[in-house]
Amino acid sequence: MSFSKILIANRGEIACRIIRTAKRLGYRCVAVYSEADADAPHVAVADEAVCVGAPTPQQSYLNSKALLAAAARAGADAVHPGYGFLSENAAFAQACETAGLVFIGPSAAAIAAMGDKAQAKARMIAAGLPCVPGYHGADQDEETLRAQAHRLGFPLMIKAAAGGGGRGLRRIESPDGFAGALERARSEALSAFGSDALILETVIPEARHVEIQIAADAHQNVVHLGERDGSIQRRHQKVIEEAPSPAVSERLRAELGAAAIAAARAIDYRGVGTVEFLLDRCGQFYFLEMNTRLQVEHPVTEAVTGIDLVGWQLAIAAGEKLGPPQVAIDGHAIEARLYAEDPFNAFLPQTGTVIDWRPATGAGVRIDHGLAPGQRVSSFYDPLLAKVIAHGANREQARRRLIAALEDSVLFGIPTNRGFLLSMLKHQAFVAGEATTSFIDQHFSGAMPAPATDARILALSAVLLREGTRSDAVPPWFSTGAGAWPVRLSIGQDEAAALVTTAGPHRYQVALTAATLTIEIVDRQPGAVRFGINGLQQTARYHATPDALYLDLSGVSVMVRDITLAPSARAPARDASRLVAPMTGCVLAVLAQPGERVTKGQRVVVLEAMKMQHEIVAERDGILAHIAVKPGDQVASRQLVAELSAAAGQDDRKDAP
Repeated sequence: MSFSKILIANRGEIACRIIRTAKRLGYRCVAVYSEADADAPHVAVADEAVCVGAPTPQQSYLNSKALLAAAARAGADAVHPGYGFLSENAAFAQACETAGLVFIGPSAAAIAAMGDKAQAKARMIAAGLPCVPGYHGADQDEETLRAQAHRLGFPLMIKAAAGGGGRGLRRIESPDGFAGALERARSEALSAFGSDALILETVIPEARHVEIQIAADAHQNVVHLGERDGSIQRRHQKVIEEAPSPAVSERLRAELGAAAIAAARAIDYRGVGTVEFLLDRCGQFYFLEMNTRLQVEHPVTEAVTGIDLVGWQLAIAAGEKLGPPQVAIDGHAIEARLYAEDPFNAFLPQTGTVIDWRPATGAGVRIDHGLAPGQRVSSFYDPLLAKVIAHGANREQARRRLIAALEDSVLFGIPTNRGFLLSMLKHQAFVAGEATTSFIDQHFSGAMPAPATDARILALSAVLLREGTRSDAVPPWFSTGAGAWPVRLSIGQDEAAALVTTAGPHRYQVALTAATLTIEIVDRQPGAVRFGINGLQQTARYHATPDALYLDLSGVSVMVRDITLAPSARAPARDASRLVAPMTGCVLAVLAQPGERVTKGQRVVVLEAMKMQHEIVAERDGILAHIAVKPGDQVASRQLVAELSAAAGQDDRKDAP
């Protein structure tokens, strides 16, 4: 099973991560990329690269034939699938083997055994593992599923049998919502995995999501490397992960590890993988699923064990023995996933161009990413931008280091969930190690209100814009006294007025609506400014473009425009008759037709962007006058997708905002 050149059938941060280890071990690396990723960093860091198709995943990263052709063209003799895309596709693993390529992962048979949740649960029950009570039968008739749901009781989970990652998954609180949730889960599962088969599971209240990292070679050696805790999830996607789990004792770790090893042996597993469990309030654990690939959160295990899991994958694929590793847990590690999404607008995925990216550095800090200034973040792929990992001697040190790393990492050009991550890491329940899968619902269930713009940011922005545009021909002092300049700023949807008055060399008084602050520019370097504000010195990072100033201070990033000379205008009132796309994406389905009467809240169009489905609903009753899109269309944010006329006898003005 010797190989020397690896094709990485993936993109972004995981492709960069794999290339880093593979090159260290002397392997040559071939990147693949879609037309949308031609300038992506993973392409540049590889030894060679091959374009595999158009931007949509189906035409590129999910196109098995194109990937195999790329391997042949580059002379690769092995394929690493990363995670996501085809990493858990048994047919792709088999196709690689048939083509004479080493698949750096488990066998096609092992992937298939765990890829179908229904079959996986049956096999794990046979192997003696406790499983979450549920229904995973072959009869998928709606009435059968409804009857099984009533047998299990509510709340319960509907899950896609063929996949994961939160797609095709719904939590149902009562029988009333069952039919609609079933329909949506089927649709999403079919779109994501090509199968609409579902399973049902009882909800384990206040559960912990605990997973065991395992590795198995071709010589019957199977080991576990401790657990990770991925309980903090939003839309069933992990957001923050840590190792070890605050809820797992040495005894429980041994029991979970033994169960995970038994699961691996039951399917003759080979490679690196993860066995996931739910842990209830009484300490009882239940098998959930097995991921037959590298996990997004694998760096926290690497941090506490000192083991390079990608290196282990390559060694196992080459036929090497694991040997008797002395796996010891050293300290604590926490990872936060930085997403391109707006937490102040229903967490909608965001697209745009990276204006500037400066990942933090420091003791115990690791940031895995595939970003570069000037890079376009499109709607075609997962919104994960980077993983910020911190390791410490104990959990509290790791938490502090992670907070500092998030605050010190600067990303301009795209809204992210950084503020949301910081809020969770600082929450008392997380500090105490008490977070369960209900953590976000309990403490962050409502819409996150956009924070009021900090007066420091307004004042500093006004000064930086003033200093950046000041001509030497315009002195800061006049015969009548200190120079004063009115400034009008635009920050997001808000405007702010300021009066900047010279108080000395690089020293200003800034009068805002609610306060007057004294700003002194202590030192100004490219991209950073040291300033004093009312006697306290701080550092802010910034990036200036011809039409905007990007500013980052204390973990808050803003884009500021100088609109002093622009006419003042208020945004027009939103028209409830116009249904517009809330984000850039692809039209997945059109659920109504022109001339059809719709009611408020009825689904009209379904969009898909960054692996997430979003339903566009009617905001009032009316007649659908016009549909502007069809399935498969790519739409931009705020693009019109449908329009309502008034229902018979209804005055349009009645529901106008």
